[in-house]
Amino acid sequence: MRLTARQWLAAAAIILGCAWGLPWTWTRIEHVDMSADYRMPYTLSKDYWFYQRRLERIAGAAAVPVLGDSVVWGEYVRPSGTLTHFLNLPDADVAGGRRFVNCGLNGLFPLAMEGLIEYYGQTLCKGKLIVHCNVLWMSSPKADLSAAKKQDFNHSRLVPQFAPWTPPCYQADAGERLGAVAQRNVSLFAWVNHMEIAYFGQQSIPRWTLEEDGGDPPRYANAWRDPLAQISLAVPGDPPLDPQRGPESPRHKPWNAGGAKPVRFEWVGLDHSLQWKAFQRLLGRLRERGNDVLVIVGPFNEHMVAEEQRGVFRKLRDGIAEWLSANRIAHVVPETLPSRLYADGSHPLTDGYALLARRIGRDRAFQEWLGDRRRAAGGRMEARE
Repeated sequence: MRLTARQWLAAAAIILGCAWGLPWTWTRIEHVDMSADYRMPYTLSKDYWFYQRRLERIAGAAAVPVLGDSVVWGEYVRPSGTLTHFLNLPDADVAGGRRFVNCGLNGLFPLAMEGLIEYYGQTLCKGKLIVHCNVLWMSSPKADLSAAKKQDFNHSRLVPQFAPWTPPCYQADAGERLGAVAQRNVSLFAWVNHMEIAYFGQQSIPRWTLEEDGGDPPRYANAWRDPLAQISLAVPGDPPLDPQRGPESPRHKPWNAGGAKPVRFEWVGLDHSLQWKAFQRLLGRLRERGNDVLVIVGPFNEHMVAEEQRGVFRKLRDGIAEWLSANRIAHVVPETLPSRLYADGSHPLTDGYALLARRIGRDRAFQEWLGDRRRAAGGRMEARE
């Protein structure tokens, strides 16, 4: 069949209409239950289209997004044990009730956070927000992604795919890189990725159909199932009682409960760190959008650092604080928590988050940063009176 010019235009209009209309329509028919302590479900950590919807949901509300990696998300704790939960409690010395929103993602790091906010966080503008700086990402060339040897890492589709800031360890082929760029810039592709992650076990429909059950001989149970039946129109959430997280979890224990000792790290200096440069660019971009940013540096588990290296770590941490001060960026550098309140090098346990929230709430820099909001609230009360 040969199409005329008018028919080609009609076909193009239909395709473009579907490409724009399907994602737009889906945001209005898919149910999402976001409670006060809601955080991105672990299984949706790479669903950036849904993360964008999460940010859009809180845009314009009396909310302060808290951006960061699994320290903000809460790797070892339940949603009711995270930093944002305790910041929202009345006894955290933070005025105003529930307004801090957990916008952390598991495995996120500055190079990926930069891409996430650039392409999926456009609604973060002209507001207050908190960004967590985890010194863990500068604890070795591998963590910093500055090592030349090829390595696999989380959120690779968010890092710069082409020069000048592509990590040397990222050696994906051209197809993977172009696919990542297309997913960032075409909403339809990002929506398809959401469907695969949310309803098909993070697989494409053909791969889901051919999934083996692990038996011998293998069985293909999904080959006879209707793919449409998988779509429930309700975004899956984390289990109410996650066996991997919370005080009852075997993982929820002090870092040295099994006899672990302090270790030596291969710290990467700020002048050479790719992650730190990305963090600087991220803060610059957020401020260009008119945001009032506060940075929380750490607290890293200094007890886990070999004693002879603690001076190196403190110099790195203090260098970050000095740069933030020089660039007039509000920041808090909480003191190290007691050793028993850490699960590993950077993640607090539930009681650790509670203590951290109280210390942040009492910090003068944090209170001054919140001052504009407090004065505005007072002005509205006086106007009503």
